Amino acid sequence: MRITHKQKIGKLLTASIIEFGLLFKAHGLLIMTGKGQGFGFGLGKMKELAEAFKKAQQVQEGAKRLQEELEQMEILGESGGGLIKVIVSGNQEPKRVEISPNALSEGAEVLSDLLTAAMKDAYNKSTATMRERMEELTSGLELPGM
Repeated sequence: MRITHKQKIGKLLTASIIEFGLLFKAHGLLIMTGKGQGFGFGLGKMKELAEAFKKAQQVQEGAKRLQEELEQMEILGESGGGLIKVIVSGNQEPKRVEISPNALSEGAEVLSDLLTAAMKDAYNKSTATMRERMEELTSGLELPGM
């Protein structure tokens, strides 16, 4: 099953929220729930909690902007010294394929191999770009494990 870019961003946001939960716990801010239990943090921790929620909101807003930027990006993958070029968006959506007339004389099997290699190149560059941009988005937020 193919995962869409919106699902990928959603999973990243979910992971960020989980990381914020770990951050809350690390600072004694974990909210306790259950019968007869209230909040698991004191009033002195309210400022830290507010700051953590502000960070979460910043990540969410940044992720939305990032998703829009990724949709507009064009990332080139190529093979055969440029005989085959595959262009995808920053979230791996195919945009176009360019095949040099010289590649057509190589035969179907070679052409298929070149196209596959160009697709892999474009995919790898696109996922690396997405990963780098997510790291930029979350840098300086002091999230455990990120």
